[in-house]
Amino acid sequence: MTFMVVLTLAVGTYGLRLAGPLLHHRWQIPARVRTLLGLAAAALLTALMAVNALVPHGGFAGWALPAGVTVGGVAAWRRLPFVLVVLLAVATTAALRAFGVS
Repeated sequence: MTFMVVLTLAVGTYGLRLAGPLLHHRWQIPARVRTLLGLAAAALLTALMAVNALVPHGGFAGWALPAGVTVGGVAAWRRLPFVLVVLLAVATTAALRAFGVS
């Protein structure tokens, strides 16, 4: 049973991936929709980040984690290298927790 589910999902995924190159000349996405899709992707990522930063296990995470995520977000917005963004976020969260901010 599990094998059939995996096989069905694999065939469906392959079909969807193949549909793009085969059908992209037949269907044009309006410019307004393309713009909204880009904004929707950014909004979804922001919402996922906010949920994971504020309520990772169904309860408030404390102030250290949202502060670290905020510092990381500002560093990413300033276009710092990814490794530095992660290190700044981790260091901020760790420092606040070390000083007793939960």
